[in-house]
Amino acid sequence: MKLIKIAVLLLPLALLIGCGNPADNVPKAAVSSETNSEGSAGGSASNERVFAIGAKDSRIDFIGSKVTGSHKGGFTNFTGELRVADGKLAGAGNKIVIDMNSTWSDNRKVTDHLKSPDFFGVQQHPTAEFITTAIEQKTTNYMVSGNLTLHGVTKQISFPAQIQVSDQAVDVNAQFVLNRFDFEIKYPGKANDLIRKEVVLTLKVKATPGKANLAANL
Repeated sequence: MKLIKIAVLLLPLALLIGCGNPADNVPKAAVSSETNSEGSAGGSASNERVFAIGAKDSRIDFIGSKVTGSHKGGFTNFTGELRVADGKLAGAGNKIVIDMNSTWSDNRKVTDHLKSPDFFGVQQHPTAEFITTAIEQKTTNYMVSGNLTLHGVTKQISFPAQIQVSDQAVDVNAQFVLNRFDFEIKYPGKANDLIRKEVVLTLKVKATPGKANLAANL
């Protein structure tokens, strides 16, 4: 009986620990309903190099949460290109395309639900796309801005990232929060277990020299 009483006392504490919002300490992406033109890619044909992005060497993951817990997920199929001129990543024209049907999560039922019209609606919106419009160097990182098309909605977003450029690869690492409501993904969840609007996105991109086939396998 004593052990049962202790367990009952500790249960609320365990629920509180498990119910924290994963987005609390992650920078939020700035989102605007206005979209920018791609502008200049920043390099000429003579000195520009193209680096290909693929799921083999890169990851795009997310964490979504609700009152009682969270789920990890991501995408297994995506492709893109980064453009480098004079040893620097071009500000505009870098592109990545995601096959939304490749959505995965740590729970089969959750994965199926994410693909449904309640969330991504992958039959109607089979791809998501991000094209950079500007990359600004800051003191300790970069600010990446571009047009994100998700769930059939296009908006400008800006988020912090770490970027490293070498002759062999371009590495882009970022973690930021997106508000799913901004892209008309508003399924609320159960009344007693509401789904939070904040989603944590983690990008670990390694692009290697060469052109990508942006239409392949998408």
